[in-house]
Amino acid sequence: MGGGGGIAASSLPGHVLERVRRHHPGPGHDVLPIDDHMVHRGHGVFDTAMILDGALYELDAHLDRFLRSAAAARVGTAPFPREALRRILIQMTAASGCRMGSIRYWLSSGPGDFLLSSRGCPSPAFYGVVIASEYEQCGVDGTGVRAVTATVPMKPPQFATVKNVNYLPNVLSIMDAEDRGAFASVWVDDQGYVAEGPMVNVAFVTPERELVLPAFDKILSGCTAKRMLALAPRLVDAGLLAGVSTRDITAEDAKRSAEMAFVGSGLPVLPVVEWDGKPIGDGKVGKLMPALSDLLWEDMKSGPDRIPVPYKQ
Repeated sequence: MGGGGGIAASSLPGHVLERVRRHHPGPGHDVLPIDDHMVHRGHGVFDTAMILDGALYELDAHLDRFLRSAAAARVGTAPFPREALRRILIQMTAASGCRMGSIRYWLSSGPGDFLLSSRGCPSPAFYGVVIASEYEQCGVDGTGVRAVTATVPMKPPQFATVKNVNYLPNVLSIMDAEDRGAFASVWVDDQGYVAEGPMVNVAFVTPERELVLPAFDKILSGCTAKRMLALAPRLVDAGLLAGVSTRDITAEDAKRSAEMAFVGSGLPVLPVVEWDGKPIGDGKVGKLMPALSDLLWEDMKSGPDRIPVPYKQ
């Protein structure tokens, strides 16, 4: 991946520092204060929106979740109103010239001191970066991926439902999965119910052809997963799915699914054909997860939640 463009909004009212990086940046192009509490205390939140064919996809849904996370994490009021943040992100994407990739942005409690409390931070700080990448629909080759049950403890709901920068459990979980030859792991809670992956939601098609996603009350409310739930009734109308729901599902029942997939912005749907060394369904990519992936991909390419980026000619 290469850097497309960076922006940092300081705690000073109305002050925006813009930088455009059209090539791979050298050292020192983007500076984050070491006394920012997001750096040394992990007190901050973030979110990401995809850039596809010169348009931002579901920016509003991601920005709304971003601000909900900020309120839950008590990082203070953003240095700009919501609409100003939205304009900054769109203008930043335009300045970068990036037409395929993502835009990631953070709100921290800000720089101030090295104490535990953020009381000494005068004001929150907003940061963002455009990341260019050859983004494409995953799983179209029909091979699918492997999953394993996470051995790293999952976050409690208070932290799991907030998209915060405290990602050490996620990092250790994905590294453990990679060590075990899997694409990602799946967290299962103390009651045996499926939760989520370290950077994705999970979805299942039951033997009765019902699409099931774990309820969002204890896990992150994935924007792509929610969009899948909104689009999936089209397959019900076509007679391919029998129903769509979010509910608790045990790992034991989930492993008996006909189909399984990881769901996330960067995929958007990646079929899983094996979990803990045992096949999901017949161990091959089925027909329904690719069909759901096609619905999402079409929505990302031409749906109503796209914001055309006003690039300079």
